[in-house]
Amino acid sequence: MRFTAGEIANVVDGTLVGPDIDIDGACHDSREIVGGELFVPLVDQRDGHDFITVALDAGAGAYFTAREPVGGTAIRVDDPALALARLGAHARGRLPDRVVGITGSVGKTSCKDLTAAAVGRRFETSASLRSFNNEYGVPLTLVNASPTTEASVIEMGARGLRHIANLCAIADPTVGVVTAVDAVHTEMFGDIEQVAVAKGELVEHLSASGTAVLNDANPFVAAMADRTVATVLRYGSDRSEIRASQVTLDDELRAAFHLHTPWGDAPVQLAIRGEHHVGNALAAAAAALAVGVPLDDVAAGLGDAELSPWRMDLRVAASGARILNDAYNAGPASMDAALRALVRLDAVRHLAILGPMAELGEHSDVAHRRIAELAADLGVQIVAVGAPEYDALTVEHVADQAAALAAIEPLRAADAVLVKGSRVAGLERLAQRLVDPD
Repeated sequence: MRFTAGEIANVVDGTLVGPDIDIDGACHDSREIVGGELFVPLVDQRDGHDFITVALDAGAGAYFTAREPVGGTAIRVDDPALALARLGAHARGRLPDRVVGITGSVGKTSCKDLTAAAVGRRFETSASLRSFNNEYGVPLTLVNASPTTEASVIEMGARGLRHIANLCAIADPTVGVVTAVDAVHTEMFGDIEQVAVAKGELVEHLSASGTAVLNDANPFVAAMADRTVATVLRYGSDRSEIRASQVTLDDELRAAFHLHTPWGDAPVQLAIRGEHHVGNALAAAAAALAVGVPLDDVAAGLGDAELSPWRMDLRVAASGARILNDAYNAGPASMDAALRALVRLDAVRHLAILGPMAELGEHSDVAHRRIAELAADLGVQIVAVGAPEYDALTVEHVADQAAALAAIEPLRAADAVLVKGSRVAGLERLAQRLVDPD
């Protein structure tokens, strides 16, 4: 989205220093500057102010700063993060009222990808990149929307109460999707009930003209119907308005099903893998229908959808073994789904290289033991990388990724391997080495 530097300064209550030039979007990572953007120096593990000159050298058009300007076009502000939020809300005001907000303990990024594909069949659509779902990612998504955007799909994450409410104040969604409430990030929330309170802030924000899309198969989400004045569309159960029948999986774990909606019925063939994505596809269908996408376009868009990296990515190693890379993140629900998907692959030996499920607080030991027990019941051999919480006699524990690779050798064509763990584990690198050792 294009702005002038003076317009930005006015919107964020800043002071323009230097020429009033045209700005095209915004970026908070100096390594990703392509030219003409506003550079936003965030203060996190590192202070982004230290990279302003790098951003200018890379072609940034202007920058926020809470320090003395260092040349070029600067916009002095007290807090660059707050200024970014204000600019995001200003950008939202330029967009049509087809804004889908998506949250949930699990599945929100995949649901975002599916929704963007379905909505994009009829409307020019801007969507969150990867998992840009926090107080920085949401305004950046809005600011970087195309000037001709007709619909927006915004992923919203939370690590505490009022986080979703604050994101809604920026993005002002007209459709809200809640995929699930599960025991994820309980280290921050305390218990699952507080997770439900936080996720429900999305549907509480919706107006009477909006639509809340709720997972009827999840009791915590289903109960959110009482927390919104918006129209409610339910999915995921036999009694839901949006539901699936005749679900089948092919040899590549791709689901096909018959989609039933108040707008009519249609066959859907997904290109993404895992039966658990049928629920995400139903949520995406509901959101797309709610913003006016015709049913046939919804079905076609779902069939074309691709997921963000490291999610149920099935590859074949040189040995012929199949490698299921679901390494982006992990919680109890997604780990359960991934293990059940693994054993649907035709293989003599099913292996799972698992990292820890982080941020579970006092629930961590129980959650890891349950996953170890599930794997044993399914006949899956676990190699746990730096994750002693998988406490079971059937689990082989190793200290690092090199040891994990050694533990599963030799791989054969009759093997299927799942690689999954929380972000702290970085197991996507191991998955890549399994597929391409060079």
